[in-house]
Amino acid sequence: MQLIISLSALLLSVMLVQMGIGALRPFDSISGAVLGFTSVDIGLVASGHFVGFLVGCLIGPKLVFRAGHSRAFAIFTACGVISIIAHTIYADAYYWTIARIFGGFAVAGCYTVIESWLQAKARNKIRARVFSIYRISDFAGQILANSLIGVLTPASYISYNMLAMIMCLALIPLAFTLSKEPALPKTNIFQPFIAYKVSPLATLGVVVAGVSSAAFGSIAPLFAKDLNMSYMEMSYFLTTAVVGGIVVHPPAGFLADHLDRRLVLMVFSVLSTIVCLAIGSGIVDLAAHGYSAQLLFAFLFGISTFPIYSLSAAHANDFAPPNQILNLSASLIFFYALGAIISPIIAGFLIGMQGTLYLFIHISMAHIVLIIFTIARSIARPVSKDDKPYVYYPRTTMFIANIIRVRNLKGKRDKH
Repeated sequence: MQLIISLSALLLSVMLVQMGIGALRPFDSISGAVLGFTSVDIGLVASGHFVGFLVGCLIGPKLVFRAGHSRAFAIFTACGVISIIAHTIYADAYYWTIARIFGGFAVAGCYTVIESWLQAKARNKIRARVFSIYRISDFAGQILANSLIGVLTPASYISYNMLAMIMCLALIPLAFTLSKEPALPKTNIFQPFIAYKVSPLATLGVVVAGVSSAAFGSIAPLFAKDLNMSYMEMSYFLTTAVVGGIVVHPPAGFLADHLDRRLVLMVFSVLSTIVCLAIGSGIVDLAAHGYSAQLLFAFLFGISTFPIYSLSAAHANDFAPPNQILNLSASLIFFYALGAIISPIIAGFLIGMQGTLYLFIHISMAHIVLIIFTIARSIARPVSKDDKPYVYYPRTTMFIANIIRVRNLKGKRDKH
């Protein structure tokens, strides 16, 4: 029981980090629009987060190894607070982009600490439960971060200070944790292109997941603004998309465990294309159908796009030897971040030229490429005979792969 309580403190810390930094993605878009930023400026600011996230994934484990878990978490949290408060000093898109790089670095680093701690402390007997709680914390942080949009005033000094306070609060649960700090983790040599060698399809899949998630998270508030949503309605709109992603994972996992994963991946990508093209082409006029239809669209968007990363990662793991799972996970996150870095800039340019509906044209084009490539790979490569159980893969850091790997190995032993 003491271990569960101490680990819960760690999970509360990471949930507060998600609330503090996670709220910046939609909030910066709204604030940027209020301050007169162009759509390209807003996309650039959003891309800064993923640049920092990528850097944090690469050097975070090394920093943890040098400083220890607690001190490293304090360093990463301080970077997050600096990122948030820096927004209040100077209202400029390039300056905010630099600030967001610090924020992305902080998120990746904090997740590295927590996931490393969980990996070291969670016994096999309770590992599945700890992992489930971790997933719930990940989702809860996203939902609460989006909910903050409804109560914060855009481009406000006070609002950014409130987010910084939430980020500071993340230090308290970890500081009071009853769990002894684990031994320093070993760091592996990063192999960025191993994912492409193992599965080109999975690599493209996580890139498309990054394109979809980053573009929607950063540009969707501008789309909602064009639909005359209030800030509270925007928060519900964004939260509904996350809820759609939550509820779809169990059925997606069931299908992926019983059918060719490539077929399931293609089905979800087709659904995403249909949903996005219906809106982006103007066939479905959300402005005319009212707020309920807008929430339904957000829900369908979450259902169709959110499983893409996990389906792609599961497909890649089918072809990877056990000793490469950790490196593969890091490589997949690397490609996800690449997609997330370029996507908001492209989306910002498109909506600046053609309007916010082109956000969904942008996302649908990425999924069409994935569909075509999935068909080609299905012809070129036979189905894997060693399908591993489908699990939800949070897009956090490489450490979560080891948690998943140990859990799956235990499940296999239990069956024998």
